Amino acid sequence: MSRKLLIVVALLGLVLGFFALGLHNYLTLDQLKASQAQFAQLLDAHPVAVPAAYFGIYVLVTALSLPGAAIMTLAGGALFGLGFGLLLVSFASSIGATLAFLVARFLLRDSVQQRFGERLKAIDRGIERDGAFYLFTLRLVPIFPFFVINLLMGLTRLRTWTFYWVSQVGMLAGTAVYVNAGTQLAAVERLGDILSPALLLSFVLLGLFPWIAKLLVAAVQRRRVYKRWQRPARFDRNLVVIGAGAGGLVSAYIAAAVKARVTLVEAHKMGGDCLNYGCVPSKALIKSAKVAQQMRHAGDYGLTASEPQFSFREVMARVHRIIAEIEPHDSVERYTGLGVEVLQGYARIIDPWTVDIALNDGGTQRLTTRSIVIAAGAAPLVPDLPGLEDTGYVTSDTLWERFAELDALPQRLVVLGGGPIGSELAQAFARLGARVTQVERGPRILPKEDHEVAALARDALAADGVEILTGHTALRCEQVAGEKHLIVEHQGGERAIPFDQLLVSVGRRARLTGYGLEELGIPSNRTVTTNEYLETLYPNIYAAGDVAGPYQFTHTASHMAWYAAVNALFGQFKRFKVDYSVIPWTTFIDPEVARVGLSEQEAIDRGIPHEVTRFELAELDRAIADSATRGFVKVLTVPGRDRILGATIVGTQGGDLLAEFVLAMRHGLGLNKILGTIHTYPTLAEANKYAAGAWKKAHAPERLLRWVARYHQWRRGGSA
Repeated sequence: MSRKLLIVVALLGLVLGFFALGLHNYLTLDQLKASQAQFAQLLDAHPVAVPAAYFGIYVLVTALSLPGAAIMTLAGGALFGLGFGLLLVSFASSIGATLAFLVARFLLRDSVQQRFGERLKAIDRGIERDGAFYLFTLRLVPIFPFFVINLLMGLTRLRTWTFYWVSQVGMLAGTAVYVNAGTQLAAVERLGDILSPALLLSFVLLGLFPWIAKLLVAAVQRRRVYKRWQRPARFDRNLVVIGAGAGGLVSAYIAAAVKARVTLVEAHKMGGDCLNYGCVPSKALIKSAKVAQQMRHAGDYGLTASEPQFSFREVMARVHRIIAEIEPHDSVERYTGLGVEVLQGYARIIDPWTVDIALNDGGTQRLTTRSIVIAAGAAPLVPDLPGLEDTGYVTSDTLWERFAELDALPQRLVVLGGGPIGSELAQAFARLGARVTQVERGPRILPKEDHEVAALARDALAADGVEILTGHTALRCEQVAGEKHLIVEHQGGERAIPFDQLLVSVGRRARLTGYGLEELGIPSNRTVTTNEYLETLYPNIYAAGDVAGPYQFTHTASHMAWYAAVNALFGQFKRFKVDYSVIPWTTFIDPEVARVGLSEQEAIDRGIPHEVTRFELAELDRAIADSATRGFVKVLTVPGRDRILGATIVGTQGGDLLAEFVLAMRHGLGLNKILGTIHTYPTLAEANKYAAGAWKKAHAPERLLRWVARYHQWRRGGSA
């Protein structure tokens, strides 16, 4: 018999014994009054044993959440007086409550966390940060059943010592009222006499006091933060947004949509990195490279294979045409038409309400504003490699302009970095015909994905001609006799890799300088430091997107921008905590790698119980018809339940297919809902339904099915 089962049996035995022996009949007001004189005599005869027995019984009643704690508290005042009675009750009630807290934690927390773990994350974070404050407030107001508080707090991550001392302090006021009433027991006709409406109102006001105090403390802190600045009497704008990437564009759009007066400041190109240097140009290049690869493998489709003939200059020109086609979506003209004032220039925050703009066409403009959103984005991280500046290099930002000037594809390309950007571009240029070497310091490319996913990605890139060197550390760049080399170290030896072009893709770094953070003392550590409302040190200055992290995706920048803009404009009424619970992403290699939620390795590393369901695309009719059978759908669920913890899709159009799982996770839909949804045949989207079906099959009720089989046999006239 397990320890938990033994404890449950023991607790049930104690509770049943309490009622079976009629002990609950002694914990009534009438019985207490009738026995007061007898108890007083016992106390005189046994001045140590009686308080000790009372203390033990009180702890037991509280620990087992039995009815009668209020009567026990009255008895403390009636028998021992206000001072000694309060001392006994205060410690006994706190110790008993802590025991109930620990019992709930031991018996229930694991199963509750296993079933509702993802949904409880926000509660756990709140308890970790403000648990003592919440508990103290609840303890001050006796209208909340204390036994419920004991049990529920046991399910959280609140520390035991914190629970004990906060309970002791928080319950003291209510305990004193009951113990004092016990000293006047003859005047108490019913428990309702103790907690009159007026007294209950007093307790409610007492419970509100910590919240009022918290607001006052916040107000004092705000004054302290702003004390060295002179707040304007009036403001030119409701909101100034710095940066016109995804985060800045969405922030400005929202402000204009709710009729706020908003100015958007951008020093370079509208649309930010994604439109001009990242998502859009890279996907345009990837498409051209994919077509080239399909031409080489046309035999797979019953056609004649051929080596693609193309002008690299024209390939790059197409990339820029695609950018130009999308540019109007993010243009100055469009946003001006939406009601946003767009200023092209460099913004600098002078004080918490003032922004100076050095305009690109000359001159300056100073604006006062109630709130500011910093959406300055990020830039490629360039390592401090000796000789790098001498040999030259491109980044994911600069290659589009530099390569557009080339007449021919670089024959030898070294890609430094094995993350998503480096992997996408390495495969694309290899498919166009370059000899690509990808160098990664770590043991595998795509290190944030599961090992099997990274291995499949490596095989896919290698099949397209990419030489992948994992476990290789870049040491320096050299140029000898006109030939450029990257020198790398591996297992104690050095190797020189010749190149015509070097693409540095080792990550991106938030833009933290040049717009006034240092002068205002706004802290940063790789990104601008914000709270859960995206506020910086100054509550009216927000940060969103890559500059704030923790994710560097266009879609998360847009997501964060909603919170930043709404909090900036309406935070005095209601503030919203940014929600990172369901964040999808895709690496656009072929096959695509798309994920939302937990990966299998993350679940293992974090000790999160899970089940894995897998469906191979090689079993999907449409994938077979398209000759696109590489990959799989892998879903992590809560053990025994269909609630989705995470999903990984490796395959053609994996990023598109992932949306169904994103929707399901965001709105709490399980695999049964996906299984019960009609999916068009034949489509790749059926893979999601078949993955749900695989989960259902693994959880089929075998015992019930055996009885059903007997029923059908009986219906056929056979014997059971």
